[in-house]
Amino acid sequence: MALAVVRDLREHWAPASAEELERFETDALSGFVLARASAGLADGTIRGDVGHLDQVRTWFGRPLWDMEPADADVYFGKVLRGSPSGTRLARSQALSTYFIFLELRHKAELHRITGRVIECPIDEMNRPRGAKDAQLRIPPSEPEVGTLFTGWGGELATCRKFAPTARNYTASKLMSQVGLRVSEACGLDLEDVKWGLAASASSTSATAKAPADRARASGWCP
Repeated sequence: MALAVVRDLREHWAPASAEELERFETDALSGFVLARASAGLADGTIRGDVGHLDQVRTWFGRPLWDMEPADADVYFGKVLRGSPSGTRLARSQALSTYFIFLELRHKAELHRITGRVIECPIDEMNRPRGAKDAQLRIPPSEPEVGTLFTGWGGELATCRKFAPTARNYTASKLMSQVGLRVSEACGLDLEDVKWGLAASASSTSATAKAPADRARASGWCP
């Protein structure tokens, strides 16, 4: 068996043209949008992330994969210095997520056509302070929910306008105990709500999309 010199094939690859890089950038962003949609994110969330990326891309003037930590320092430390913390946090999160996508899906191809190794410009040193988890609302405890509906139900006897108050009370109780979505509750008619059907109550609607097992698990449906 003879030995041979291992040659680096990258030396023989032609550099990508500006048009090829532009097409690749467009395809990468389209793939990012499709991947986020596949993950189940709402359209508004995806549009928000793309909007953040477009803002950074417009400022940077080059494909985002060329961005380095020093560029992120300038952008978040100077350009967005006076912006609300939520804006800075959301923009950095969108940028970090996009780089995760590039690293997972296009790391080898980007290295081939650009010679760069993908590295997220947001690191532990320049990451904007704060976390989205801290902004989540903590759900009330079961006793607190009981106190709310007990007091709300008592106010039905003295409320100024009974019909809208009763409507809101019923819709909120169904959403909290059956698990109906807002759109599903809005699609209910008066005859859809049958309080005496089971031990407690139940609701059925042709327009409601709540799974039957979700309602049964709550104990509201037989």
